[in-house]
This record gives sequence, structure tokens and C-alpha cells, in this order.
Amino acid sequence: MLKDEVRTRAYQRAIEGNPKDFKDKIVLDIGCGTGILSIFAARAGAKHVYAVDNAEIALFAREIVKKNGLSDKITVFKGKMEEIELPVEKVDIILSEWMGYFLLYESMLDSVLWARDKYLNKGGKILPDRCTMYVAGIEDAQYKNEKKSFWDDVYGVNMNCLTATVMREPIIDVVPSDIIITDACKILELDLITMKPGDVQFNSFYKLKAQNEDKVHALVSWWDADFSRLTNPESLSTSPYQKATHWKQTVFYLEYDLNCKVGNTISGSIANRKGLRNFRDLDIKISYHFEAKQ
Repeated sequence: MLKDEVRTRAYQRAIEGNPKDFKDKIVLDIGCGTGILSIFAARAGAKHVYAVDNAEIALFAREIVKKNGLSDKITVFKGKMEEIELPVEKVDIILSEWMGYFLLYESMLDSVLWARDKYLNKGGKILPDRCTMYVAGIEDAQYKNEKKSFWDDVYGVNMNCLTATVMREPIIDVVPSDIIITDACKILELDLITMKPGDVQFNSFYKLKAQNEDKVHALVSWWDADFSRLTNPESLSTSPYQKATHWKQTVFYLEYDLNCKVGNTISGSIANRKGLRNFRDLDIKISYHFEAKQ
């Protein structure tokens, strides 16, 4: 993720580009990893940063903080956010790079919201503070056919009984913007300051209009994260129209190809809930109706 310059530079601009917002503030960094965001915050003028990560990387983060001469400004805790007791009652800013594929897959949002309710001062900031998810239709015949036909001959073995199951799994990939043939529709908007944990389970209606004459083989989803409550607002986009990030985009192949003409519409609903067996998994149900006006 450190090599993801789009991601890391967006956070750096949001933090170091807003010294007025960070000056003398107490900051909490959730899922700190190497501690890079904590270091940005310290350099932006934070009074102290408390960095938390449950993985072994926290031990390296302590060494990185020390090597950069910031041990008096940054304290690293190894453990789960919900099990750690911070030495302060409240913090002014919560930092986290919690987002996952399809925004919510394997995300740490629950931990961020838990910390918000326990530690964030009234009027405090969360970075990012707003996330929006979109969907559009794409033409992707070549890859869809390759994905389906692969199972017909796997080293001389016919495994095509797996095709239907595999096609129900979303694909994480970089989607070229020139294969998008519909407009985009917003399906989710989260305000991290006011949202409830249950808001991640949603059922949204969408309607897409074809911009080109072609077949729609799949729906593609992406998200934007905004650092909107800052002196100098910043944003991070995983849109196909922007430079690719390590999150790429999420592709859902349709059961049937849709022959679209300009102005035809595809509508339906996208429902999302946490996995019943693993809360970090997602169960996603997509319906679609195609209206082919001549």
C-alpha cells in the first residue's frame, strides 16, 4: 500500500496540507501499519499521536518512529482498538485507512466507529470523513468469455460445473474507462461523523442509462473518500476515470448479456450485508431490469 502513490499522497496532502487543523491536536491513528500517517500528523504539528495496530507491523512502526526522531510525539500500541485503553480521555482527530475492496470488504470501519463513540471530542474530525460508492455498466466480452471457458478444459479436465459458481464471485481488477458504456449512479454515501454501524448494510436502487450502443456484460463499482471538514479539503478516488489504486475496481458479471442502444436503461437494486459466518466478508445481491426502448 505504501507503493500506492495515489492513496498515500492523498493522505499526505490532507494531513500535512492542513497544519492549522493539526496544530496542538491529539490524534488517534487506527490500523497504523508502518506508522506513515502518524508521522505525517506529527510533522503537521500534532501535540501527540496514538497509533494502534493489532499486527506485528506495530513493532516495526515503533522502530520507524524512533529512527525518525518522533518517539516523544508518537506512541504505538500493539493490540485491538477495542481492547486498548488510551492514556487520554478524548482525541481531536481520528486517522484511519480502513477502506477495503467494494469499500466495505474486510474493512476496519467498525473499529473506527467504536473509537469515534468512545474517544472523539465533540466537533472532532475523522479522516476521511465521507465515502461515496458508485456503479456503472461495462462491455467486457473478452474477459467474461475467458473466465467462463477456462473451466471447460483445465489441464485436460472438464470442470465446467464450476462455471456458474465462479461467475457469481466479484472480480477485483483495473477497469479501463473506455469500456464503461453507461452513466454512473451513486449507491451509497456514508458520513463517518454521523453514521451508525448498521448503515454499512444497505439496499440501494440504481438506474443506468446507456451512453453507447454495445453489450453490457457486467456492473463495475468504485468509491471516493473525501477529507471534507478541513481547511484545505482533499479527496481520494478509486474511479476508473482516475489513476489506478491498489483497490482497483469491483466487477460483477451479469448472468445475461444486455444488448444496449443509446438511451436504454438498466435498473435494479444492490443489497449488501455482512457475511453470516465471517463479519469481514460481504454478501451482495444484485437485481437488474433491462428496458430496451427502440
